Amino acid sequence: MIRIARVGEEFDRWQELLALIMSSFAYMDGVIDPPSSAHRLTLENLAEKARAEIAFLALDGDELLGCMFCRPEPPASLYIGKLCVSPKTQGRGIGRMFLQQSEALARELALPALRLETRIELLANHARFAAWGFVRTAENAHAGYDRTTSIEMTKFLD
Repeated sequence: MIRIARVGEEFDRWQELLALIMSSFAYMDGVIDPPSSAHRLTLENLAEKARAEIAFLALDGDELLGCMFCRPEPPASLYIGKLCVSPKTQGRGIGRMFLQQSEALARELALPALRLETRIELLANHARFAAWGFVRTAENAHAGYDRTTSIEMTKFLD
């Protein structure tokens, strides 16, 4: 049975989590420009990211199926980053479980919205997030680019 669990101080499976993120983001290689920031993750900065933010895992028993990192941005939103689901378990509702978890956390923190960024080239992601209630709220360009490289999407909570 799949469950979502918060990453605690006792978590020590950084190599496995990094491998999960890299395999989940691999489909972007050669599609997005600039390359994904996932390529800059190391065991050390991934562990630091989990300490600085609020990280969740999708687990089936002990098997790691996905992750999501959340960063409160008071008073406006809860930022969702590095949301990923293992390619072999996509389509089983894990992304929606993460969304429900992030909505509950935002409400707990009295934040009125969820915010995320997705690359301009990833049209399927835009459609998935829109189906989950996110709307396009901004366009951004990475440093050194004179074109839109990512879009910001927001879900306003009731």
